Amino acid sequence: MIDDLGPTAYDTPDDSEEIRPGPLWRHAVWVVAVTALGVGLGWWTGLFRIGPEEYGLPSAAPGPLLPYLAAWTAIGLAAAAVLRAAAARVPVHAPETIASGVTWLGTRLSLGWRPEWPMLALMAAVALAAAAGWSLMALRPRSGAKSARR
Repeated sequence: MIDDLGPTAYDTPDDSEEIRPGPLWRHAVWVVAVTALGVGLGWWTGLFRIGPEEYGLPSAAPGPLLPYLAAWTAIGLAAAAVLRAAAARVPVHAPETIASGVTWLGTRLSLGWRPEWPMLALMAAVALAAAAGWSLMALRPRSGAKSARR
């Protein structure tokens, strides 16, 4: 009796969660674009903390910005690559939001705070763990009503 309910929400795929197979260059462009968005937004939202004092608050910490931008570019590329690899195999909900979000947050915090390298490594590990965890949730075997009907 329960099996005769007809089509349900589990049967219709959501357009925003589609598998993204395709050539490698398309995946690479996506990874670079999402990373550039995250680093760019992090830099832009942190401008009031890194510019001259007459443009905003005094700088939170002195020192060069380029090493932090380079570090978060590399971290963002790795996080976006993990999410894109999962999205090429199974539907992943909002991989671009997760990749650009963790990259933006890390860049923003690093530019205003200028953490030491061990703390930066810890922040990178958390960002990569978030990307990997989000990918693993999508890659896990489906359970519940959809798999029970198969």
